[in-house]
Amino acid sequence: MSAAFKNITKIQYEGPTSRNPLAFKHYNAEEKVEGKTMRDHLRFAVVYWHTFRGTGSDPFGAGTMQRPWDDGSQSVENAQRRVRVAFEFMEKLGAPFYAWHDRDVAPEGANLRETNKNLDAIAKTLKEEQARTGIRLLWGTANLFSHPRFVHGASTSCNADVFAFAAAQVKKAMEVTHDLKGAGYTFWGGREGYMTLLNTDLKREQEHLARFLHMAVAYKKKLGFKGQFYIEPKPKEPTKHQYDSDAAACLNFLREHDLMDHFKLNIETNHATLAGHSMQHELEVAGSAGALGSIDANTGDELLGWDTDQFPTNVYLTTQIMLSLLKFGGLATGGVNFDAKVRRESFEPVDLFHAHIGGMDAFARGLKTAAAIRKDGRLETFVRDRYASWDTGIGAKIESGRAGFAELETYMLKQGDAAPSASGRQEMLENLINEFI
Repeated sequence: MSAAFKNITKIQYEGPTSRNPLAFKHYNAEEKVEGKTMRDHLRFAVVYWHTFRGTGSDPFGAGTMQRPWDDGSQSVENAQRRVRVAFEFMEKLGAPFYAWHDRDVAPEGANLRETNKNLDAIAKTLKEEQARTGIRLLWGTANLFSHPRFVHGASTSCNADVFAFAAAQVKKAMEVTHDLKGAGYTFWGGREGYMTLLNTDLKREQEHLARFLHMAVAYKKKLGFKGQFYIEPKPKEPTKHQYDSDAAACLNFLREHDLMDHFKLNIETNHATLAGHSMQHELEVAGSAGALGSIDANTGDELLGWDTDQFPTNVYLTTQIMLSLLKFGGLATGGVNFDAKVRRESFEPVDLFHAHIGGMDAFARGLKTAAAIRKDGRLETFVRDRYASWDTGIGAKIESGRAGFAELETYMLKQGDAAPSASGRQEMLENLINEFI
């Protein structure tokens, strides 16, 4: 076992009065909320890319992160050492899951054959550490956006060879995910979009993307992989427009191309913000369609217009998220995946613990607050009563399909005018939520 964090013991729950920065104040894994433990409700996952591959670099400066276990090389030995450090961190944190891109965990070789060999070597180490710790793979995915070959996209590239390479890469990533007993596999279209329509055949590119996903579904069946497929919406970055721009766009795409039965959505807070939506909006859109599968837990900075991927600490945000997740039955194969990175200025290894502890505590508070609001019942009752006119009479006839325009005209000629509407009471409901925060 690695000893990169030898001065840090397993993070314990010490309660709200604790002043220990390396202890949970609210996340008590075994505490039951609405009949399930917090561990089972939240299914926390640590992401490999930000947590173990992030350097702290930005367009204005070099990396700042102090990672003494990483020699900076692209060797398989360095990647294996990094795996053992990652599992030491996750074991001490108490996170039950993790997630990766193929190029996060294993270095790219001189060609596809060598790259696959590298991934196989690292997968062996991942499997050993999973067996040692009991930590599971939430989902795997393929990085189809970093290498220069994907300059014009992957499945939507104007170059058919790039499409073929991307297919081969996803095939291998799916095989490794299956071998590691991953609970799912995620597709994020990092460059599946366009920078300008002047050089883009939009219809053809979207048809190619659909064909690519159908190929993945077919290979999933052949492989015997039972995990859930996810698509992760994002409107922009790195392209100007991405075809998976928000939950509604993804759902429309899946319906148009006969893929709804095979995919659910992995919703990210910062991506929702970039799309001009709230996280709760995106969750409600996905949940209403029966397509809410998993979430990436982070937040953006309201004063910045890009994907900052900060750790979530806003209890209002986590309460809203948990209200929606509980409403739609919670997470099944998905999880609360910390697709978040420490700030460039938080460069010491211990900062990784501070960041994840804060995020886990924020979600634990959100879970408990949402459960208390649901138990209180006033919010649910208000919403139900607001739509009471649809439960009987003309409303029930409309919803059941027993009334058309002619019947509604006859009804209104008799009524003379619509019955007065009640106030929406937005301010009262916001005050109600504040009672529980």
